[in-house]
Amino acid sequence: MAHDPRDLAPALLTFLTERHLATLTTLRADGSPHVVPVGVTFDPATATARVITSGTSAKARHVRAGQARVAVCQVEGRRWLTLEGTAVVRDDPASVADAEARYAQRYRQPRENPARVVVEISVDRVLGNA
Repeated sequence: MAHDPRDLAPALLTFLTERHLATLTTLRADGSPHVVPVGVTFDPATATARVITSGTSAKARHVRAGQARVAVCQVEGRRWLTLEGTAVVRDDPASVADAEARYAQRYRQPRENPARVVVEISVDRVLGNA
């Protein structure tokens, strides 16, 4: 079922704040999917999802190389939600600190990583059942 990313039902928003891991799918240069487990946060006011990672990670490299279309999916039993959108990599200190604070609120304080960046996703499609 498709949902408006800027007007998600309360049950969907709750699901996006509970502690669940997700998978992030980026695309390699040859178009094949690269799927990895991640923690993700979602800002409903701006329909923005954020994933923190090392700047040298494959996911960051794929987005920087122009493979900007991504999907984040989380599943728990019969509940699932996929956030699709266009990603950018942000490495400025303010964006990284903001994403770390959001991550800490949903999961736990992230370990120190001076090479950390943020894969910031402008969500334009939400699919799911939560």
